[in-house]
Amino acid sequence: MKQSEIVQLTTDELVERLEVESDALSQLKMSHAVSQLENPMQFRYKKRTIARLHTEIKKRDLNG
Repeated sequence: MKQSEIVQLTTDELVERLEVESDALSQLKMSHAVSQLENPMQFRYKKRTIARLHTEIKKRDLNG
């Protein structure tokens, strides 16, 4: 998910999306523990998306 897409979401959508991405990362870690992933770069993408969501939520809290 790109930053331009994240900015367009409402705060409630951001929180919901953060929960979904966090759950997806947890599932990804569990499946990686059992067997190798096809694309291990998925970890990086999920972590960066979660960080972007956290950053946008924090920015909105500070501004408004």
